[in-house]
Amino acid sequence: MKNSRRTFLITSIGVASSLALSRQAFADAPKVAESDPTAQALGYKEDATKVDKAKYAKYAAGQDCGNCSFFQGKPTDAYAPCPMFAGKQVANKGWCSAYNKKA
Repeated sequence: MKNSRRTFLITSIGVASSLALSRQAFADAPKVAESDPTAQALGYKEDATKVDKAKYAKYAAGQDCGNCSFFQGKPTDAYAPCPMFAGKQVANKGWCSAYNKKA
């Protein structure tokens, strides 16, 4: 019983430190540039109020990365990772055509 408890604790500490390190790695990740090919394909804008509403009819006022289900940060984070832009961060106030409202 002791061995499995010890193994559990060591594994838990390892997982927790890995998550902390990966969060730090994302904090240092580059920000998505609007000129990035993926950003252009998805119509990404760092400021959602500057979205071309004629080109992206799906856009509605109030939609931004911070309230998108893909935004992997806290609501207070200015930038956070997004799986649409592998290894890069998007602006909380940004928008792209992959927008999906958080549940």
